[in-house]
Amino acid sequence: MARIGGRSLWLAWPAGLLSAAAVAALFVLAAPGVPALVTFVGDTLRAATSSSPAAAPEPVGPAEDCRHLYSQPLWSSLVWSPEALLSQRRTPALSTPEAVAAASPTVVVTCHWRGESGRFVETTVSTVTPEAATAVPAVLTAQGFDCETAEAATHCERQVGDLVEVHDLRADRWVSSTLSGWMPTDYAAIVASHAFGE
Repeated sequence: MARIGGRSLWLAWPAGLLSAAAVAALFVLAAPGVPALVTFVGDTLRAATSSSPAAAPEPVGPAEDCRHLYSQPLWSSLVWSPEALLSQRRTPALSTPEAVAAASPTVVVTCHWRGESGRFVETTVSTVTPEAATAVPAVLTAQGFDCETAEAATHCERQVGDLVEVHDLRADRWVSSTLSGWMPTDYAAIVASHAFGE
């Protein structure tokens, strides 16, 4: 191997030995931390490959506010929709004032989502008397809704152009949804399920 001009061999050997000793000393100083490093890396890898912890369970019982009226996937899709804006209030159902008049419902919550280009989704959850629960389907049928009753639950639906109106009644709960130009997947079924506490 050719020598580099201007370098002294008698200085290079001691400098190399000194560097090697410094590296060895650093290894000796770091040795006590090796088990902790191995544990940290192992825990990190196990956490990355194991299943994520279960999400907090949704409250049991009928929904009383907008957040609990929606499943997590539906909530996320609504929140992240373009120009989405939620208004939570206590106003009567937007659809069919004749049914509202016949039922005289007590509003639990109304969730109104406004989106881009004037589209919107609104759901009202109300409590009604047993008499009103039987009167509402009759009024809706007279208004042109298709109504079906199964297992003590009544489902009524009507579509006129881009406007879809859906009503679900079970026991003392009435869920009324109006969708205009905005049709989230399984929207009416999900909100009814949460409103009834299923």
